Amino acid sequence: MSELIGPTLSNLFIPNNFIFMNIGVFLGIVFGAIPGINATLAITVMLPFTFMLDVLPALFTLTGVFFGANFGGSISAILINTPGTNNAAATLLDGYPLARKGYPGKALDMALAASTFGGLVSAFSLLFFSPQVTKVALRFGPPEFFALAIFGLSIIASISGGNILKGLISGGLGILLATVGVDGVSGIPRFTFGSLSLYNGVKMVAVLLGVFAISQMINRIRDREEGGASRLGRTSSDDHLTMKEFKSTIPTMVKSSCLGAIIGAIPGPGAAIASFIAYNEAKRCAKPGERFGEGELKGIAAPESANNGATASTLIPLLTLGIPGDAVAATLLGAFTMHGLVVGPKLFITSGPVIYAMMIGCVIAQFFLFLQGKYLLRVIVKVTSVPPDLLTALLVVVCCAGAFAVANMTLDVYVMLIFGCIAYFMQKLDLPSVPIVLGMVLGPIAEENLRNSLAMSGGEWSIFVTRPICLAIICFTFVLIFMLKKGDAGRARAEREIFARADVKPPSDD
Repeated sequence: MSELIGPTLSNLFIPNNFIFMNIGVFLGIVFGAIPGINATLAITVMLPFTFMLDVLPALFTLTGVFFGANFGGSISAILINTPGTNNAAATLLDGYPLARKGYPGKALDMALAASTFGGLVSAFSLLFFSPQVTKVALRFGPPEFFALAIFGLSIIASISGGNILKGLISGGLGILLATVGVDGVSGIPRFTFGSLSLYNGVKMVAVLLGVFAISQMINRIRDREEGGASRLGRTSSDDHLTMKEFKSTIPTMVKSSCLGAIIGAIPGPGAAIASFIAYNEAKRCAKPGERFGEGELKGIAAPESANNGATASTLIPLLTLGIPGDAVAATLLGAFTMHGLVVGPKLFITSGPVIYAMMIGCVIAQFFLFLQGKYLLRVIVKVTSVPPDLLTALLVVVCCAGAFAVANMTLDVYVMLIFGCIAYFMQKLDLPSVPIVLGMVLGPIAEENLRNSLAMSGGEWSIFVTRPICLAIICFTFVLIFMLKKGDAGRARAEREIFARADVKPPSDD
């Protein structure tokens, strides 16, 4: 470990890293403050523009967007009673009432402080727990990686939707897309239909932009909901968070941040669920005189510290096992792949200085988030007044430019548009779109390690049941699929009850 300190610090303390980290945080706050644009969409739009950067500046930009967007969603939730992201849905329950009373600045300050607190807890969890998980995962060989890839496909595909079959169908589509192109072992073209342009396969960035960005733009065009101006009360003269008020919320933030970090490290649930669970827990422990739903500061501190506590911790299963914890982690998985980093247990060996520098950067990014939020918040909120039609048109143009920039091919623009339409109709059929991306990423890993495993055993399939770790993962996969299938109805009913009490819409799969 000591031999990594020097290279890690030399990789980290480069001016470009901090410049792009700040750019990412700023853009994330802007994107997050716009209702209907989540962190996944923000990262997807920015992904093509990071290809020209070195690995660390690119990762700092994208993770900065991630952290910034998670906080930015609270801005519109507090000011116009519309969460910028699904993760901020619980924040409006007390944030908007407090703003209506004439304390929008206090509500925003509380959201910023809680977001920074939760983000620090999450970033330190990533920094200290990831290496420990990796030590166990280093015992994995090709059979274990194959079993783990299947585990990841089954877990994420099933949790991404309310129906396990629909989730697996979407994941299977992603695996099918990953086979397009020339097979690396046999050299035989697969599903190219005679087109030379498809010999290199379907570009992941084009699919990402289509699935996460274009489909959302189609929804925005369809809905065409006009954003109303918020009717806030006259701003009070003491519209700021005092130190006494901040200290009174620290126990709530500690509990909610830890809760968010734990839920974030578990593939599937997501930050939105963490924020509502934390809000309900804070409300359950309310003291006499604390009126949740009427502008209670703890009602802002709990969901904001929880959903930001689940940010960096979602990268723990991604970096150590190669399994994305949610849709944002799946998008970041594509970014790691595009920059030549193969996530998994060996990542800390092959790219240790880079990964440790990125994790330390996640801690530093929380301080930049606080500083930017403190001094730019009143300016950034102006983005909520951008006309929706103009914003949609600009984003479509940016997406087309990003898809074309990948390989300077118009085919990638067509692929993006086609998969945007496919994802739109998939939403109509209640088919989750996130597993498509997971299938594209994890499918080739499963195929490669299956071939390597059979080569190790001379074609004997028994290798998957004679290795204890591999057998345990396979058994756990089947048990968990059975449990998820059995618990679909109960989980959906419980989530409906939670969101019904909050009087907001449940988070979407994207």
